[in-house]
Amino acid sequence: MAGDSTAMADGADSPPSREYEFSDHDFQRVRRMVHEQIGIALSDSKRQLVYARLSRRLRALQLREFDTYLQRVEGGDAEELQHFRNAITTNLTSFFRENHHFTFLAESLLPHLAFQNRSTRRIRIWSAGCSTGEEPYSIAMVLLDYAGHLLRNWDVRILATDIDTNVLEHARRGIYSSDRLEKIGGARLTRWFERGPDTEHYSVREELKQAVTFNDLNLIGEWPMKGPFDVIFCRNVVIYFDRETQRQIVSRMEALQRPGDYLILGHSESLLDVSTRYRLVGNTVHRRSS
Repeated sequence: MAGDSTAMADGADSPPSREYEFSDHDFQRVRRMVHEQIGIALSDSKRQLVYARLSRRLRALQLREFDTYLQRVEGGDAEELQHFRNAITTNLTSFFRENHHFTFLAESLLPHLAFQNRSTRRIRIWSAGCSTGEEPYSIAMVLLDYAGHLLRNWDVRILATDIDTNVLEHARRGIYSSDRLEKIGGARLTRWFERGPDTEHYSVREELKQAVTFNDLNLIGEWPMKGPFDVIFCRNVVIYFDRETQRQIVSRMEALQRPGDYLILGHSESLLDVSTRYRLVGNTVHRRSS
């Protein structure tokens, strides 16, 4: 799922005509499966959006009723379960979204890490819920722009994860329409992107791609990475989990960080009643204290 993948965000899907029966029982089954599979707590207000998203799968599979579809997902069809997860998640992101975090990264965090990690010459950053790649590529641009000054020949890596395999494929391709690049200045755009033959799309340059590793990851599933991570970006993601799931996820992030490492959340997220092991040091920027 934001920097930025979000679950069932209000917005763009307009209500379709009801070609399928979608009972309250069906919706409750979906809510239960979403919570079990993804950890997301769907509110009653998301019922129409759930219908709109999943009815597309019924059409694709040429099914006539939700009960048959839900039996298929509940029955362990791994391919359809992934389609189900992809359908449920919405991906709202942009390059340099909530730009103050990237300013903090460039002006405060990287100078700090350049000094603190000077003996290991190693930096690890995780973008959790990376969506279509704009967040990790934004991080990479800041890092590589800075690398020319103090991080030359360092071992600097960015891990970017999301549960949605469709958005990960988009991120790996690294091709974006020109309107998606409006927040990127001319010099940075020229350095890190190549204009496509149709002039309406740009491709991420290979050097930028090499800085980011994209992997699929369910935040309530197994985590294969070991850490430690100097910085974790988990923005506009945990707000969609219930409080207990938030505590579990943040606790697992704590285990991948050391005292002094940073956790960056979205503009409407906090760690109140979630964790006592981080202290707020900036605008939704938290530093592990113990």
